Amino acid sequence: MAANILIVDDQFGIRILLNEVLTKEGYNTFQAANGIQALDVVNKHSPDLVLLDMKIPGMDGIEILKRMKQIDPDIRVIIMTAYGELDIIQKAKDLGAITHFAKPFDIDDIRKAVKDYIPMQKS
Repeated sequence: MAANILIVDDQFGIRILLNEVLTKEGYNTFQAANGIQALDVVNKHSPDLVLLDMKIPGMDGIEILKRMKQIDPDIRVIIMTAYGELDIIQKAKDLGAITHFAKPFDIDDIRKAVKDYIPMQKS
């Protein structure tokens, strides 16, 4: 069975790019443009991994991460943020984020991190 990945980013183009790449890798993907949608997906589908942008209008990435961890303390989250936002990266890691990527990121680095953190599961 393929792993489920949630992509949370307010930028449509980034969601589409990550969705396309990860779908080709054989993962099931879900997309969310904001915190409300992201938490709904976490509640309904229990994703194996979340790719979470930190700069989202409304509920920011830190708040989304806190709420995801309340729903599922073991949820695995990789954060994406602008280069140099060290305070946000540290807060996210303190809350349980497993790693981070600075935007603009190399799509091959994301692909490798996803494989490292959730290897494909056999059915």
